Amino acid sequence: MPQPASADFRFPIRVYYEDTDAGGVVYYANYLKFFERARTEWLRALGVEQRALADETGCIFVVRGIDTQYRRPAALDDSLTIRSQVSRLGKASIDFLQFCERGDELLATGKVQVGCVDRATLRPRALPSGLVRTLAPLAAGPATD
Repeated sequence: MPQPASADFRFPIRVYYEDTDAGGVVYYANYLKFFERARTEWLRALGVEQRALADETGCIFVVRGIDTQYRRPAALDDSLTIRSQVSRLGKASIDFLQFCERGDELLATGKVQVGCVDRATLRPRALPSGLVRTLAPLAAGPATD
């Protein structure tokens, strides 16, 4: 099970056959799925259900940018940990730093920019105030945008 919410959230992932390519290593795009799952579960651990957030506020999240660096391969049955941190909390966006690790070994990193948009118009909008209050103590950088 994932740990309780903190500024450095850790989420366990097991590599399944479906995650690997013909060479038996994790297909590069699947790291993005691992990162997405970890961000979603972190929000859930903070009491933020994305469907409820969308229904109550009209806010949905879109990835607007990602920079991923691959260092070492993961393979079938590996037990991985995805660490997630909020590096910057903006008025309408959240920047995450994410790390995929196998034990003490760093396998991949991701800098993910997530924007908040209105569900009906898909135009940028401010993060809901309750979400800002929840994330602000965990963020490394101040709200800007």
